[in-house]
Amino acid sequence: MQLSVVILNYNVRHFLEQCVLSVQKATQNFNAEIIVVDNNSPDDSCQMMKERFPDVILIENKENAGFPKGNNIGVKIASGKYICILNPDTVVAKDTFEKVLGFAKKQENLGIIGCKLIDGTGNFLPESKRGIPTPFVAFTKIFSLYKLFPNIKSFGKYYASHLNENQTGKVEILVGAFMMMKKETYDEVGGFDEDCFMYSDDIDLSYMVLKTGKQNYYFHETTVIHYKGESTIKDGTYMKRFQEAMNFFYKKHFKTSVFFSLFMKIGIIFFSFVKMFQGKANPKSKPESYILVSENDNIKEKIQEALKKNIEITTLENQKALFSQTFSKSKLTEVILDNNYLTFNESIEFFETQKNKNITFKILPSESNFIIGSNSSNDRGEVIKF
Repeated sequence: MQLSVVILNYNVRHFLEQCVLSVQKATQNFNAEIIVVDNNSPDDSCQMMKERFPDVILIENKENAGFPKGNNIGVKIASGKYICILNPDTVVAKDTFEKVLGFAKKQENLGIIGCKLIDGTGNFLPESKRGIPTPFVAFTKIFSLYKLFPNIKSFGKYYASHLNENQTGKVEILVGAFMMMKKETYDEVGGFDEDCFMYSDDIDLSYMVLKTGKQNYYFHETTVIHYKGESTIKDGTYMKRFQEAMNFFYKKHFKTSVFFSLFMKIGIIFFSFVKMFQGKANPKSKPESYILVSENDNIKEKIQEALKKNIEITTLENQKALFSQTFSKSKLTEVILDNNYLTFNESIEFFETQKNKNITFKILPSESNFIIGSNSSNDRGEVIKF
C-alpha cells in the first residue's frame, strides 16, 4: 500500500462528502486507502459514508476524542507506507497525491510535506507554511510586525516569508489540514500529542519531526482548497482552547522565565481575542446574478428552484465571453461549478484564476443534491440543497 489518507470528521457531513469524492478521484490510479474517523458527529456523516462510500474504511468513535487522538486512531490501522492527514473541509486535485508522493520519494531525510492551500474565495492561506513560533516570532505575529515591516526578514518568520506561495522549499511548521509523511516518521515521534486537544497539535508534530533531524517541506506544485472555517466555530470556547494550546506548546518545548511567561500570557489573550473576532462572519451581500458552469439544463432548473433566482448557464468554451460581460458590470456574482461536468482540478484552477473579481464560488459535487462553498476564510460556509 503506497498511501493511507486519514480524514478526521466532526459534524461537517456535506464537506466530508465532497472531500472524499475528491480523494477517491485522486487515488484511483495507484494503491491507496481512505480512512474516515468520525468523532461522534451529531449529524448523519456516518450514515452518508456507509451509503455513498461503502468501500471507505469508517471508524465511528463514541465520543469527540479531539484532533490528536482521532487522527492517531486512524493512523494506527493505516497500512500505507505514506500517510496523509487531511481535513474534511478540503478539496484535493486529481494529481495532488501523485505529485506530492513524487516529490517525497526524491527527498533524503524526509519529514513532513505540506502543499499550497487556498480558501473558498481562491486566496492563498499563509499558514500553508510557517516557522517555529519562538517567543520573538510569536511577538512579530501577535503584533502584526510582519505586516508593518514586510521587508525585514526577521519579522517574516511566522509565515516562512523566505518562500513565496509559488516556491517549493524547506520550512519548519506545516498546517494539519494537509500533512503527508512516511508512516514510520509519524510513529517515531508518537503521532499527535493527545495531551493537546487541538490548535497547536500540528505545530507540535512538525516541531517533533524537526527534532529527529528530518526536514519539512512546503510544496507549491499542487493546490488544495481548504474552507478553513468549517471544523471550528470561533467563539468563547475556541478562545479558551487556543490559549490552552499555546500554553501547552511553550511549556513542552521552551524554558520560560517570569518575563517570558507574563509576555506570553498577555500575547495569547490578545491573539485569542483577535482570532475570535476575526472568526465572526460579517454580513454578506446577496449575489445579484448567478452563473452555472455546466451542460445540464435539468440541474440548472433544480438550482434555480432552490435559490428562487434566475441562473445563466455556460460551458467552459463559452465562459470567457459571458464572464467578461457580467463582471464588467461590477455585479456580485455567484459562480456554481458543476463537478459532474468539471473536474476538481478545473474547479480549483477556476478559484485561483477568477479570485477577487467580485464573485463567490460554489461547487456542485458529482451525483449530489447540494451546492457548497464558503465566501471567507472565517465563514462557517454554506450548503444549499435542491
